[in-house]
Amino acid sequence: MNKAVAIGEAKTNLSKLVERAERGEEVVIRRGANPVVKIVRYTESDQTSPFGSLKGKIRIGEDFDEPIPGFEPFQ
Repeated sequence: MNKAVAIGEAKTNLSKLVERAERGEEVVIRRGANPVVKIVRYTESDQTSPFGSLKGKIRIGEDFDEPIPGFEPFQ
């Protein structure tokens, strides 16, 4: 793991930290001694498409709309 960067240093050198992340490095920002945030390179595969993204991953049973045994509809 690379050396973590303090928040103050990150504010001063944000563009340099982004460049490091673009090169594939994971940049960790810490508050005091505690790591709190990681900057990583963004890729298109990080973004999911809501339409069709589950195609082929879900199977609906043929009986999905059959009444549930023992269930009495409300009157």
